[in-house]
Amino acid sequence: MPALATAVAAVVLVALGVAAVVALLDRARPSPPAAERCVAQLDGTDWSLTPDQAQHAALASAVATRRGLPARAVTIGIATALQESRLENIDYGDRDSVGLYQQRPSQGWGTVEQIMDPVYATTKFFEGLEKVPGYQDMAVTEAAQAVQRSGFPDAYAQHEVRARAWASALTGHSPAALRCTLHPVEDAGGVDPVLARIARDLGDAPATVTPAEGDRPATVDLTAGSLPLDEPGRAGWFLGQWAVAVAWAVDLEAVAVGDVVWTRTTPTWEPTGTDPLPPGQVRLTVAG
Repeated sequence: MPALATAVAAVVLVALGVAAVVALLDRARPSPPAAERCVAQLDGTDWSLTPDQAQHAALASAVATRRGLPARAVTIGIATALQESRLENIDYGDRDSVGLYQQRPSQGWGTVEQIMDPVYATTKFFEGLEKVPGYQDMAVTEAAQAVQRSGFPDAYAQHEVRARAWASALTGHSPAALRCTLHPVEDAGGVDPVLARIARDLGDAPATVTPAEGDRPATVDLTAGSLPLDEPGRAGWFLGQWAVAVAWAVDLEAVAVGDVVWTRTTPTWEPTGTDPLPPGQVRLTVAG
């Protein structure tokens, strides 16, 4: 019996030693980075997209807003692209369909090169939607089908709530509702890609650059300018949540609206602790 007890004790000690080593290795091994994703919250529910999908949703909001279209149009546009391409700019599809909205050159939507340009494809979709009488009062699937003439006309409905959450945030109707969890920037592209994306999506929205100096990163102060937005508060959240949605694509480190800020390190809207920005103005901090 003493020998058995000694053997059992030895086994226990070995097991404890192995457990201690495993625990030490687990602490030493860096945790894998959180998956990158963006969410828009509506009625307490988070509706997620990948960062690539989010930048295309932001483009839909920007194009529609520049055309003076309501949030309902943005909902229809995002739902349509989710169904047609998963909101990704793909170069394949049914027959000769390509792009975000799976538009077909053979049906007069444009050349393949044109349709693969997200701005062109998105603009063409909204041009078609504007020609649909009473689209604002239609079900999403009916309005989308009137433009797309899909072989699966009821499929758009499944994306309506997700699209509405994103449209509400991206048009500024739901403040602080959109956030992205992103990895740190490794090779920052500087200010130029940010200014190019502003010009592409928002046109002549005024942007003032403060260059990097010492440890202080470059910033871009952005306002709505001539964009048809009726109130400064909503304009600020339109711009701010557009910026968060494109942060992955243009290496933004932070976006401030009013007295709150989203950052890559704390990917929620937190108080800045400084004087608030004027209504309608946002500040983009460029990585690097």
